[in-house]
Amino acid sequence: MLASLPAFPVRTLAALLLTALLAPACSNDDDDTASPGLPDAVAFTQAGLYPEGVQYDATDNRFFVSSQTRGAIGQVKDDGTYAQFADDAVLVSTIGMRLDEGRNRLLVAVSDPGYNTARTSTATQRKLAGLASFNRANGQRLSYTDLGALRPGQNHFANDIAVDAQGNAYVTDSFSPIIYKVDVQGVATIFLENAQLAAPAGGFGLNGIVYHPDGYLLVAKSNEGVLFKVPLTNPTAFSKVASAQNLMGADGLLLQDNNTLQVVTNAQAKVYRLTSADAWATATVSGTFTTPPQYPTTLARREGADSYVLYSNLNALQANQNPPVSVFTIARVKF
Repeated sequence: MLASLPAFPVRTLAALLLTALLAPACSNDDDDTASPGLPDAVAFTQAGLYPEGVQYDATDNRFFVSSQTRGAIGQVKDDGTYAQFADDAVLVSTIGMRLDEGRNRLLVAVSDPGYNTARTSTATQRKLAGLASFNRANGQRLSYTDLGALRPGQNHFANDIAVDAQGNAYVTDSFSPIIYKVDVQGVATIFLENAQLAAPAGGFGLNGIVYHPDGYLLVAKSNEGVLFKVPLTNPTAFSKVASAQNLMGADGLLLQDNNTLQVVTNAQAKVYRLTSADAWATATVSGTFTTPPQYPTTLARREGADSYVLYSNLNALQANQNPPVSVFTIARVKF
């Protein structure tokens, strides 16, 4: 029945068809807080981009996306238009991001898994962990902090970022059992280092991280499929969040409210909604959103309680798929 479709431009029609094909399944569909009028999916074309992080900038109505293969930060509009937002020679591979709206800055975790052939080097591959800060309005670099220098000689992979009420940034390292702390002046320290947080050989350990306004961090450990609660005032007293749900492949986190956490599991191709009634000593699943098998990674908060998940297709990158993936999707999560 294509002949009866409205006369959309070819690019628009392709995006609409792609959105229909990628429409994910959901269960426990009791999400009555969704805002009307938002797109169910935003598809954009950038061959071989392989973004890992996503954030939403409500001021300028755009998504920020990172890139493991280019390093540059991009911006994506709801119509699928992609444009470069910021680039810098220090951006080998950009991973997780955190938009700190109150300080008008975009924080970016920088690593080198070897995917950016133009910028990777033997000195940085699997050794790099950095935190870059950019002006949210114009993309100007504000600062760069070398986190891996705090533990030279180790493998490093800066992955995700949380920001507390004072503007301190906390960055997970997926290859070393470390959470870094970087103050607003860019001074870095080891916030927590513990063998219990170690990654398996060749695998990922610590991953997503969020700040809870009651004074602690919630942190995902991918290889175990668990969450940890880490008090800001006494990080060595961290504890495992007890849950019957296996979160294997846990990646990005989004704190929906003080008692509700969304967790992306890339290996399972799901987003779980967890709830807690005891300050995250324990957690139970209250909703599940199933994605296509396109390696979902991280989440962005939008209007109200709405969130969007990025389909990174990193599984295709890791498999050296040729030709590379050219269309990437940011999908609205519906539980």
